[in-house]
This record gives sequence, C-alpha cells and structure tokens, in this order.
Amino acid sequence: MLTTYTLKNCDTCKKALKWLEAKGIEFENIDVRADGLSKETISKIVETLGWETALNRRSTTWRGLDDADKSEVDKTKAVKLIEENPTLMKRPIFESQPRMIAGFDAKAQAALQELFS
Repeated sequence: MLTTYTLKNCDTCKKALKWLEAKGIEFENIDVRADGLSKETISKIVETLGWETALNRRSTTWRGLDDADKSEVDKTKAVKLIEENPTLMKRPIFESQPRMIAGFDAKAQAALQELFS
C-alpha cells in the first residue's frame, strides 16, 4: 500500500494524486496540515530521506522563519521545525515500505512506476 503525504492546496500534490489515480495505483493520502503528522512519522521521513531532502527550504513558511530557526539545522532541529510547521516538509512524499520518494519530477514518477508495475 502506498501512503502519500501532501498539502491540499499544493498544485504539485494535486498533479501527483491525479497521476496515481490515472495509473490505478491505490493510496492513502495524508494532508500534512489537515490531518497532521506525528513526531514518529516526521522522524521516520527525516531519517529515511535525510533532513536536507525532507525540509523544504524554498517554501514561504521557511522564508517566514526567524534567522535563529534557520541556522544550525540538523536532523533533530529539522524534525522539530516540521513538527511545529508541517508545511515545511517537502511534498509530496510517497511511502511504500521500506521506500520513500520525495517530490514529483520525472525521476520520482519513474520510481513510482517501477514500484507499482
């Protein structure tokens, strides 16, 4: 089973979910803002993908943080920041244990296709 972590109003997430539906891939979707994420889930995502991938430093939320929050980021701090601001998580994220894929570019699509073909 595939679990997706998305944000309802994210255009890339919408495209990804439509793509999965068109491919007939069943999934459970978790909206990171509406449904929330447990610290354990965030930790698993950060551990699997690496904090540099899991933390979206190009987001509006990131730009709105004060400099102290943006400095000296490591795995522990990334988990804390995402826990406090779920929209800081890179998205979409696709989880099909033990694998996780972040983003929805051609490489991610190929990896998903490979997983479910």
